[in-house]
Amino acid sequence: MNKLLLATLLIAGSVANLPAQKAPVSPVGLQLYSFRNQFAKDVPGTMAKVRELGFREVELAGTYGLSKTDFKKLLDQNGLKAVSMGAGFEQLENGVPQIVSDAKTFGAKYVTCAWIPHQGDNFTLNDADVAVEVFNTAGKLLAENGLTFCYHIHGYEFQKMPDGTTYFDYLAKNLNPKYVNFELDVFWAKMLGEDPVALLQKYPKRFLLSHLKDRKPGTPGSQNGRADVETNVILGQGDIGIAAFMKAARKAGVRHHFIEDESSRSVDQMASSIAFLREGK
Repeated sequence: MNKLLLATLLIAGSVANLPAQKAPVSPVGLQLYSFRNQFAKDVPGTMAKVRELGFREVELAGTYGLSKTDFKKLLDQNGLKAVSMGAGFEQLENGVPQIVSDAKTFGAKYVTCAWIPHQGDNFTLNDADVAVEVFNTAGKLLAENGLTFCYHIHGYEFQKMPDGTTYFDYLAKNLNPKYVNFELDVFWAKMLGEDPVALLQKYPKRFLLSHLKDRKPGTPGSQNGRADVETNVILGQGDIGIAAFMKAARKAGVRHHFIEDESSRSVDQMASSIAFLREGK
């Protein structure tokens, strides 16, 4: 074997043995629901992909068939911190001790709820009043156990009340900020014609968490908290105004952001969304 060939083989072998290029750490977290379809098929592999993309903080959305303990081990193995976890309205109404136990298992500091039960597409004052009672009571209990409760807006709260204000205005006024604050999903705010930046400015320090997702331009609005998930596009390519929102969020006291891409392209789009946020455009 001549010296040139030997040198070429040695260099090739050295390159092959180099560790894979690691993605830079993401500036925000991931709502794991984004990869729900992938988790349904391969929990360990999908968790590894979350780490590979650069995420270090996550918001939980179930355990995809694993026990809570095993899911926590998988998070730990991949260096992922569960900052926040979801809880259903009925759990908040009747099962706060279990929520506290689950949060301690995962090490989560925030508990969120993403839906207030209501009939049909119309949200009513009675629905809001029931939520106020449940959330204030549960939020106090969670706070006594070192947890922070945030209600995740879903759009229907911005329906108008007879006096011209919105049900969200009513919720914000009647939910005790010592025990209940909000997670601002920018997509759902936009779906009912609200400006996410204006909401931050109107209610500073009330939005502690956010969901980042962008909306395909031309998407029709919705008042019922439902939309075609395929309208979720790469951050910065839609009509939400993500860059302006991120700038405003720094001033308004938002503590943690989570990308939530509900489209079937979520895995393919995720690296580009992270890059947009990292570049700070």
